Amino acid sequence: MNRYGMTIPFDGPLHAQRPRFEELAELGYTDLWSAEAMGADGLTPLALASVWTPQLRLGTAILPAYTRGPALLAQSVAALASAAPGRFVCGIGSSSNIIVERWNAIAFEKPYQRTRDTVRFLRSALAGDKITEDYETFSIKGFRLGIELEDRVPILIAALREGMLRLAGREADGAIVNWLSARDAATVTSLVREENPDAEVVARLFVVPTSDPETARAVGRYAMAAYLNVPVYKAFHEWMGRTESLSEHWKLWAAGDRQGALAKIPDHVVDELIIHGSPEECRDHVARYVDSGIDCPALMLIPAPGIDMGQAVRDLAPISRS
Repeated sequence: MNRYGMTIPFDGPLHAQRPRFEELAELGYTDLWSAEAMGADGLTPLALASVWTPQLRLGTAILPAYTRGPALLAQSVAALASAAPGRFVCGIGSSSNIIVERWNAIAFEKPYQRTRDTVRFLRSALAGDKITEDYETFSIKGFRLGIELEDRVPILIAALREGMLRLAGREADGAIVNWLSARDAATVTSLVREENPDAEVVARLFVVPTSDPETARAVGRYAMAAYLNVPVYKAFHEWMGRTESLSEHWKLWAAGDRQGALAKIPDHVVDELIIHGSPEECRDHVARYVDSGIDCPALMLIPAPGIDMGQAVRDLAPISRS
């Protein structure tokens, strides 16, 4: 595989993570991908990485299209692109009603249209255009970005179902996907590339780095439940054919029985969506995603009892270090 990423930051204070970032480069990781939910924002860890690891590509997976105004989003993207010329990939998406509405007090309306409009605006803004335009979900009057960029910034769209996947291929440079199986990856990548054969598809892959399947499944179920019950993810897994497998889980979760719901996530669904096992088994699982059309696997390590996360990073790297 040509690209191989890791999700940052790790647990602990940001200022102390330089040695860990530098080790990622030494181990052969090519990309650092940040997220933006309830921890660090999506840009500060990458700003540090732009200086600490000048050889690595940096990407956001993702910045929500709602939580920064369009002009501020363009400024933020341009600032990081200027700090890391030619190395920054802007991943944006609708995010979810939980992050947008419940946590940021912004109406989660017309997510497809908002994402599409944001991509169109960013394309123009990053190119230096003066923009006065009424998009479907917002209007811009007389904005021009005050940063002139050396390189074009690739834009990827976080996508789950067909509409957004096709949008990612048609109007962006590709897609960012997550919480999917290697089999699912073949379906989603084909839709993106029907619109653009050269589109890049990045997958955030969740790894519980333990050879104990019961521990991995217990930890994995907790991580999965937080997403499986978000409406956009529930719809995705129904589309992927998991309605029968997850119907009892969804029913109990909706009734407020959290522990009962966790027990109803079948082992085979956990094993499809959570990478676990020995380092060799985990590597083989990652490779199946690549074989299904993923260009850049971006690992997200989930802590488990008794696991040395630093060693797991080394064990799973392209250049393994014992």
